[in-house]
Amino acid sequence: MSTYWAGFVTYLHHVPWVQIAASMQWIFMIYFMAINLAYLILNYISAYQIVRYMREYRANYLPPGLRQYQPPVSIVLPAHNEERSVVSSVRSLLTTSYPEFEIVVVNDGSSDRTREALVEAFGLVRVPEAYRDRLQTEHVKGVYASARYPRVRMVDKLNGGKSDAINAGINCVRYPLFCVVDADCILHTESLSRVVRPFLEDRRVAASGGVVRVLNGCTVRDGMLSKVGLPNRWLPSFQVIEYLRAFLFGRMGWSPMNALLIISGAFGVFYKERVIAIGGYRPDTVGEDMDLVIRLHRNLREEKHDYRIVFVPDPVCWTEVPTDIASLRNQRVRWQRGLAESLWSNIRLMFSRRGGAAGWVAFPFMLVFEFLGPVIEVTGYISMILLALTGLVSLKVFLVFLAAAVGMGILLSVNAMLLEELSFGLYARPSQQLRLFAIAVLENFGYRQINACWRFYGTLTWLLKRRRRHGWGYVNRDGSWQHAPAETAAVPIVQTADGSRSP
Repeated sequence: MSTYWAGFVTYLHHVPWVQIAASMQWIFMIYFMAINLAYLILNYISAYQIVRYMREYRANYLPPGLRQYQPPVSIVLPAHNEERSVVSSVRSLLTTSYPEFEIVVVNDGSSDRTREALVEAFGLVRVPEAYRDRLQTEHVKGVYASARYPRVRMVDKLNGGKSDAINAGINCVRYPLFCVVDADCILHTESLSRVVRPFLEDRRVAASGGVVRVLNGCTVRDGMLSKVGLPNRWLPSFQVIEYLRAFLFGRMGWSPMNALLIISGAFGVFYKERVIAIGGYRPDTVGEDMDLVIRLHRNLREEKHDYRIVFVPDPVCWTEVPTDIASLRNQRVRWQRGLAESLWSNIRLMFSRRGGAAGWVAFPFMLVFEFLGPVIEVTGYISMILLALTGLVSLKVFLVFLAAAVGMGILLSVNAMLLEELSFGLYARPSQQLRLFAIAVLENFGYRQINACWRFYGTLTWLLKRRRRHGWGYVNRDGSWQHAPAETAAVPIVQTADGSRSP
């Protein structure tokens, strides 16, 4: 057996791609060092900004007497086959403390009872309302309103995808600011006030986004978050750390440079006329949220506007994440395709004369580290394993490489966890903190590598130009966070900027 293995190793030594991989081993190591150094810089920028934010907004945002000066906001809630969660999401939105808002639910040709559930829960009836078709969408069958809940309306239309549904909602809204919220999301009562705050403080703000947290493991009664908890399964638990890492230092790090290229499609506020001016959301991409923000950067810079696109670090929005492998894989492949489509279709922003930090720093970062990252990471792991097995790389070098890659991942994950606990502290119990620490360590042994493989596959499917109609993307939701209303009404949790929670 050893003779056969020695012969196989000798054969591999003469295979051209193995020799190329051997010569590229230092390129892989340099790339890994560069990407982790970039993430560390973003991490420390975020830490500084969050400490500064906590110092400035320790109390609730506005005194009660000044709340009436907040601008009215239209909330657009696109929904497709969301009968399990859409009613709870609308009830959650109705509990907001914001003075003037409306909720426009867009039923995008659901094949389940989404439409019927909304009609039954809120007493919706069809009304002869004028519909301005400023953005082209699939056919709108009707607009529904409620006498019992005057803030709630529903647009019933043929299926056209999430972007098409949001555009239909924009056509129907009445107010100059609109907020997009996913149909499986739950908001705190102060969420809308906090994400709109930048528009009051700075007239240059064109868009604002907030933090999205994992809802699995929490308790929601009658649309109100009554208990914050951690998932009891490993897969959604790993995603808790991912979301902390992505929002608390990923996006927070770009905001001070006005280089934020993505506002989560689950929770963001925009100026309606500015979005209509660039044609609304593109229906031919799965990354509609990132594509819209990059096009806003491009358009505003080309027109020489002085503008800001900002991120608010409050934990303001809770969403259900996939609990099974198939749904998570499909989601990550779809996200990677969306990233590729958004970058490629807006490539003119990179290194453009008026690109600013968005075009000269953030865009190249996304291209080199987020788009190409999974390809280089997966290729690097496979190459280093093969080179170690064939003896072209010493076992010591391979172990150092592996320890550095995993160690930096653990460092970034633990930093994100500590940043959350030192700032907002939603997971206050020691048992929760210990579990978060364990998750932050364990996710680097298998989960992140599998995730990289899914993203690698997403990149390949885009590169191979596998054209297909962009739908919603199926995610199996169990809705286990929803609980029947107690005999006494649930008390909503109000999150203040100093991390305290009070009813």
